[in-house]
Amino acid sequence: MSLYFEELDYRPTPIGPISLRRRRELSLGVDVFEIMLGDEHLMSSLFTASEIALAELGLAALTGDKLDILVGGLGLGYTADAVLEHDSVGSLLVVDMLEAVIDWHRAGLLPLGTEVADDSRCTLVQGDFFAGAASTAGFDPDAPGRRFDAILVDIDHSPEALLDDRSASFYGPEGLGALAAHLKPGGIFGLWSNDKPDPAFTERLSEVFAEAWAEPVTFHNPLQDLPFTQTVYLARTAVPNERI
Repeated sequence: MSLYFEELDYRPTPIGPISLRRRRELSLGVDVFEIMLGDEHLMSSLFTASEIALAELGLAALTGDKLDILVGGLGLGYTADAVLEHDSVGSLLVVDMLEAVIDWHRAGLLPLGTEVADDSRCTLVQGDFFAGAASTAGFDPDAPGRRFDAILVDIDHSPEALLDDRSASFYGPEGLGALAAHLKPGGIFGLWSNDKPDPAFTERLSEVFAEAWAEPVTFHNPLQDLPFTQTVYLARTAVPNERI
C-alpha cells in the first residue's frame, strides 16, 4: 500500500509553480500521478487515452519509415512513448518549456520511468515550443530550420483555454502558417484538446493546411462512471503540385 499522498517535486517556473504529486485514489484502488501548475491540473495518469491517440492518429496519417517526429509538451510522456512504439519512427524530438518535467523523466519519477528518456531515438529539449514555432530556426538547437514529418502538440487545454498568454497567437492563421513551415510536404500537424471538436477551429486549420479534420476521442471516466470526449485535431501540409 502506497502513501495516500506524496509530493514528489515542487519548483517555481516562469509561468507559476509546478509540482509532481502521487496520490492514492481510494475509490479505484490505484496510485495516480498528477502534474499541477499552481492549483491547476495539467495532466493525470488516470486519463491518458487521448494523449496516446494523438500519437496513434498522427502516425496513422503518415506513410514511409525513418520518420522525424516532434512532440510539443512532454508531460507524463504518454504521447512520446506511443510515438516510440512505432518502428517507422527514426527520430523523436520532444520540446518542453519546463526543465523540471524533463528532469522527472530522466530520474524515473513517473509511471513510465526512464523509458522515454532512455530511447536512443529520442532527444529531450528544454525550450519554448511556441517561440520555436514562430521562428525560422525552429525547434532543434543542433539543426536550425529542421523540418519534420509530424508535429504533435499537447500543451494548452484547448485552442481557447490557454495555460499562458504567450501561446495566444499560435492558434491564429499567422501562427499556424508559421508552424506549417516546419513540416515536410505532406506532413501532419496534430493538436490535443480537452474539449469536444470545434468546427470553427477545424475551419481555421483548413484555411492554412491542404486538409484538416477533427477526431473525437471518447473514453470512460471511472471517477464519474461516464463517457468523456476530448479531441485530436489533424491537418496536412500540401505536397508538390497540389493546391490548398
